[in-house]
Amino acid sequence: MRNFVISAFALAALGACAQQGPTELTQEQLVARGEYLVTAIGGCNDCHTPMTPQGPDMTQSLQGATLGFAPTMPMPWAPVAPPLAGIPSHFTQEQFAAFLQTGVRPDGSRPLPPMPAYRLNEEDARAITAYIATLPSASEATATPPSE
Repeated sequence: MRNFVISAFALAALGACAQQGPTELTQEQLVARGEYLVTAIGGCNDCHTPMTPQGPDMTQSLQGATLGFAPTMPMPWAPVAPPLAGIPSHFTQEQFAAFLQTGVRPDGSRPLPPMPAYRLNEEDARAITAYIATLPSASEATATPPSE
């Protein structure tokens, strides 16, 4: 009987130590994670947001911008970073998340440098997509009068 109790206790202790499966994030948590990945890790605002002398103009976050730098030797190059806020109009949210995972657009093309070919995992791609979808698109941002 004593061995049975010890064995049962040991199994219960091992079960408590077992790795838990990933928990599903709420939409709010997904958006917050996406914001963190975009602003603190990915550096998306460095190209896709207009620059001021102090850095990205966050009032126009991810609205697209002309790049303030270029390669020093001839190469394919995108001189303008397109707007991302609100998800680009030629992408669905699923297509945008797939683009972040594969680096391939829905039409099969790849972006030009300096855009890196991200290969994000599904959870990070979904989080970034969720955050970017919450931002007003460039057309919405210009149509909305400033609040007083």
